[in-house]
This record gives sequence, structure tokens and C-alpha cells, in this order.
Amino acid sequence: MASTVVKLKNFATGYKIAFGPSSSCRTLTTSHRLSNEVKDNWFSKVFVRKIEPTKESHSRLLSDKDVIYELQTHNIRPDMRDKYLSNYEKHCQLMASSDINAELVGSWSVIVGDQDQAFHVWRYIGGYAEIDKACVTLAKSNEHRRLWNEQGQCIRARHNQYVLTFSFWPQIESRKGPNVYEVRNYVLKPGTMIEWGNNWARAISFRRENEEAFAGFFSQIGRLYNVHHVWAYSDLQSRKETREAAWRKPGWDECVAYTVPLIQQMHTKIMVPLPFSPTQ
Repeated sequence: MASTVVKLKNFATGYKIAFGPSSSCRTLTTSHRLSNEVKDNWFSKVFVRKIEPTKESHSRLLSDKDVIYELQTHNIRPDMRDKYLSNYEKHCQLMASSDINAELVGSWSVIVGDQDQAFHVWRYIGGYAEIDKACVTLAKSNEHRRLWNEQGQCIRARHNQYVLTFSFWPQIESRKGPNVYEVRNYVLKPGTMIEWGNNWARAISFRRENEEAFAGFFSQIGRLYNVHHVWAYSDLQSRKETREAAWRKPGWDECVAYTVPLIQQMHTKIMVPLPFSPTQ
């Protein structure tokens, strides 16, 4: 019996998919080169574009600052919240009185998302050398050891990351309150950080009108291929209106279409500043 091959043509893309007994799987072939119009259609957007080889590290291509940030996440025992906040404020005072070149950027409490959680951002001016110095200094401090042990009684889990800021993101500046903050966390597919940066370098221009962009980070040590976008709004209604306005701007939808295929996981949480936070 003669073999039969059935070819189905996708008229939107010019691709042919061949089915036949000679192969146990489907074979994808092209009938012609994609036109410029086809390259812009939805089918071409679902594939991650190839990043050209480079002798530069990705962090150097995406960030131009010799400043390291530490993101700390603490899950607080509900019955120990007040004691935890008092403890952490004393920790901040200890850091400020030391010769460590580090400063607290902001401290928040999560109100939508992971309940009973605190989120802190520290800036180390001088890069990893300053972090090394901080580790040595704090290891010798009896007060730090006491506070660390006391903090352990107040929390259920601790997590931290060292991150860099995207060079195209606005400079981090303290805000006057009251504000609510949103942190949107993305886990990217390995190898896609450069493409994410290329697309968001354009996308951020659509979000400058209300100055809602607070910080944009990507991970260096800890969970890798993590991106954290932090936004500041006067309230949740302002957040809704600002995000809807972005969708009405030509080009924003294209940036979203190109970045969505790069994401493995994403989640968001809403936070409010703690009383001792430099940014409100």
C-alpha cells in the first residue's frame, strides 16, 4: 500500500506541517520566506528571538551602576508583629551607626498577597566589596548577634537576594506619602534577560507620565532570572487608572506581546511603607 502524506498549510504564516508514516512525529517545513508583514504577526511573537553572542556579562549590558541592592523578605509570626517591627528598627539604627556604607531604601508590609510579610530594600554603595565588609563587621557585633537571634523568634522564614538595577529604569528616589507600592515579580526563562531588558527599555517610556516607576531590579545572587518591578501609586484606584491608561498608548501592547513568552512565573503583591521606611 502506498504511503500517504497529508500537508496542511497555515495561510497566516506560510508554514506547512507534514504528517506521514515515514516519521513518528510531525515535521515542520517552510514554503517560502516570511514577509515583513508575517514577521509582525502573532505567530512570530510566541518564539524567543536569538540573542547574539557577547563577551560582556549580561549584568554589565543591563546595569551601569556599581551599586548592589539587597532584597530581604521576612515572613512574620502573626502574634509577634510588634516585637518584630521594634527589632528591625533597632537593626536599622545599628546599621546607620556603623561604618558600613549601606542605607535602607525602603521597608514595607504586605497587605495584598503574602500576608504577615515584610519586604526591605538595602543599597550597598561600593558593590560586593562593601557587602564583604558588612558581613565581617556584623559578625563581630554582639548587638547584631542579639538582634538576629531575637528576630529569629519573631519570624517563620527569611529570604534575601542581591540584585542590580536596570540602567534604563528611573533613578530610585524616596517618595512622600501616603502611597501604596506594588512589587511585580517575574521568573524568566534562562537566557532571556537581555531580551527582557531590550523590550522594557522601550516599555518604561509608556509608564513615566505619572512617575509610578519606583525601582526595577534583576537578580545576581539567590534565585536567578528573577525580575522585580516596584511601582508607587497614591492608592489602588490610581493604580487601576494608570495601568488602563498605559494600554491606550500605541506600542504598549506590542511590548507586552514580546515579553509574555519570556515569563515562566509571575505574581504581584501590594505593600504599604512601615513607619521607619525612608520612602513613604
